[in-house]
Amino acid sequence: MSGVETVRVAADEDGLRLDRWFKRRYPQITHGRLEKWLRQGYVRVDGRRAKAGFRLEAEQSVRVPPLGDGDVRPPAPERTAAPVSDAETKALLARVIHQDDQIIILDKPAGMAVQGGTGVRRHLDGMLDALRFGGERPRLVHRLDKDTSGVLVLARNARSAAALAKAFRSRDVRKLYWAAVVGVPKPLEGRIDLALAKLPGRGGERMAPDMDGGQRAITDFRVIERAGRRAAWMALEPLTGRTHQLRAHCAALGTPILGDGKYGESGAFLAGTDLSRKLHLHARALELPRPGGGIISAEAPLPEHMRETWRFFGFMEEDLCAAAFQPDGGSNAFTRKRKS
Repeated sequence: MSGVETVRVAADEDGLRLDRWFKRRYPQITHGRLEKWLRQGYVRVDGRRAKAGFRLEAEQSVRVPPLGDGDVRPPAPERTAAPVSDAETKALLARVIHQDDQIIILDKPAGMAVQGGTGVRRHLDGMLDALRFGGERPRLVHRLDKDTSGVLVLARNARSAAALAKAFRSRDVRKLYWAAVVGVPKPLEGRIDLALAKLPGRGGERMAPDMDGGQRAITDFRVIERAGRRAAWMALEPLTGRTHQLRAHCAALGTPILGDGKYGESGAFLAGTDLSRKLHLHARALELPRPGGGIISAEAPLPEHMRETWRFFGFMEEDLCAAAFQPDGGSNAFTRKRKS
């Protein structure tokens, strides 16, 4: 039997429910045992009792009671990430957009998982030793879906990780996404304020509108260009950070993101074209406070499958090569006049 542990919450665990944190850190502990510990007050966060649904914050301390033999599952087989090859290291280094002594900003490719999971052996988190640059192993401070490309931030030390996690949690970070959607939304710009909740079932993580039991989710949107009534290029600015928020919100508008079969089913594809069936959602730009002072803005160019779609519809990406965020706080994707 091991003794009491005090475990620090990592930056990439910020916002995680306490019960899910235990499942991730201690998969051998049964749910029943955890619930008993919580009822008896054996588990504490920063010295205080907490419930299963308590949302953890980076750098908090969790008291973990001794791991006895009762109600304990056999430990899951340990997953080890495959060594990072020279070619993978070179490719990852080529995707560094910004680097300083506090943060690293990457242009994450579509199709790369940020973290491991069932059946996922190759993921960014397992490759971060390639980005040490002579310092500590970088830490994840936020996530992008596997099939979403674009700007991703890493912290270079624990202090920066805590500061960045707090910035993302307090919404001091501004995020701008570009998407190609099937159809054209009406109106052409506005705000989506639609609560989302996770659907039960085994079909993978999926969110659905739920005004009663869901979490509030808000997205500002604007059509930048359109191809008749067939498709549109949209700028999306999430003001909250729910799972699959942009994908679920675009589907709720009746204009699913091109290639998003999970939320748009067959309506997310354009028949009679050779357009890529990959998800057309890209984290175009991000603006955030730099740990230690100042503001950093970073942009990522469109991935090739989206460039091909832009060319197909005649969308003029080169018109938006200036900084994504204007000094007055307005992004040029939101201030640029639409093409009629």
